[in-house]
Amino acid sequence: MDTILEAVDLCKVYGNGTAANRHVDFAVRPGEIHGLVGENGAGKSTLMKIVYGEESPSSGTLLLDGRPVRFGSSRDAIAAGIGMVHQHFMLVPSLSLAENLVLGSEPRKKSGMYDLEEAVRITQSLSDKYNLKVTPRARVVDVSVSMRQKLEILKTLYRGARILILDEPTAVLTPQETDELFVELKDLRDKGHTIIFISHKLGEVFELCDRVTVMRDGAMIATHDSGDVDRQTISNEMVGREVRLTVDKKAASPGASALDVRDLSYVDDFGITMVDRVSFSLREGEVLGVVGVDGNGQSELVRILTGSAATLTGSVRKRGTDITNATPRRIRRAGIAHVAEDRMTVGTALPASIADNLLADRYSAPEYTGGGFLRRSAMAAAAGDIVKRFDIRCSSPGQPVASLSGGNMQKVVIGREFTAAADVLIVSQPTRGVDIGAIEFIHRTILSMRDAGKAILLVSSDLGEVLTLSDSLVVMHSGRIVAYFPDASAVTDKELGLFMLGVKRQDETEIRKVLHG
Repeated sequence: MDTILEAVDLCKVYGNGTAANRHVDFAVRPGEIHGLVGENGAGKSTLMKIVYGEESPSSGTLLLDGRPVRFGSSRDAIAAGIGMVHQHFMLVPSLSLAENLVLGSEPRKKSGMYDLEEAVRITQSLSDKYNLKVTPRARVVDVSVSMRQKLEILKTLYRGARILILDEPTAVLTPQETDELFVELKDLRDKGHTIIFISHKLGEVFELCDRVTVMRDGAMIATHDSGDVDRQTISNEMVGREVRLTVDKKAASPGASALDVRDLSYVDDFGITMVDRVSFSLREGEVLGVVGVDGNGQSELVRILTGSAATLTGSVRKRGTDITNATPRRIRRAGIAHVAEDRMTVGTALPASIADNLLADRYSAPEYTGGGFLRRSAMAAAAGDIVKRFDIRCSSPGQPVASLSGGNMQKVVIGREFTAAADVLIVSQPTRGVDIGAIEFIHRTILSMRDAGKAILLVSSDLGEVLTLSDSLVVMHSGRIVAYFPDASAVTDKELGLFMLGVKRQDETEIRKVLHG
């Protein structure tokens, strides 16, 4: 079968000598959904940046419809019919969906003035044509994450895309929203569009894609028809070794309450109640999962518990000690560690070394200071031990964190927080954007900490992760806890999705009876 897009012997070497793509051969057929998988740093993003005109290859050839092309910018790629939907949405929250869709290519009246009504008509027409239902006049800030995702796809179609690159498009969607998106993507395929689907979720890749290509260490490993291969084979090819896809999890033996949260509320700068009378108890030797569609109060709850936001009402007690609205330093000294959801801006200091990041919370400890100076040799030895224990792939602990892959950067955060003198761990999005090898390691580590008696609050948008690791879980919607499951194994991801969307909710009085104690 002919190819619509093909990379032939493509190489990309950066100025520092890093070979991001090494002799890559990659072919996409017209009218297929083609999965592209690999660990962080495997070269997927670089390859797609070349296809989308954001990078230029060092050597090799990119073919479109059998003809060599070389894009100088994403504008060139768009003009050639290639569109990309990035993992982080490129939308202006205060503008309407219609205004976002036409931004940069606005329809004009004969007078030359911007034609808003025509923008609305275009948006509605595209929405109907491709069955990607959106509300043209609504503001982006007021619509669901799912509708924003659809808008991003419509933006590429408005600009004439016939090849769509989708980067982790389901990262923040519920199972129901994912199912709906897959129906829409298959409809796009059946209408003649070609889709490159990048994801770490192999179950979704097999459900959606016609073929799947595996990359590792900048090179192409294999391309398979999805029906001719299994998840284990793909996982092994991605990592280069045998990967354990199942997690060995012992039954939990919860002990005394380690963290008691009572009636917390939080109102943001816009006057919106993001956390509404939230209460729960977290016990030692337990993983309590917290799920919800992004924007329903989970992040704000974590900020309150870790000292970066103040609650309006309610209290937080750590083994009887009141730490309500305490500073982050006091909260850490009380024995609470925090794996932040955004490792880039909150979890790490990117220009600093791995060692400085690993020991940032303990540099004043007696073993690392003397005579008013830091004992760098002791710090280097301690950091080296953590690097080895948590399998952080680096040249040395003195290497800047900014130079690490996403998975290894996350291991730095995990390594620091899980070796802190803490018996309560608040873990947010521990594997977001992390490859399968690092996911395997992080999951094992979380469960080993639980088995050692730590109390773990796990906040994640990955329902598979929550159901795998949690002993019990709560669902948040519109800032409230709308469901509590004392046994996480007794609920499915589909059922959780209904609570996350607000379609179902448990009786609030009964929830409060259980969670308030």
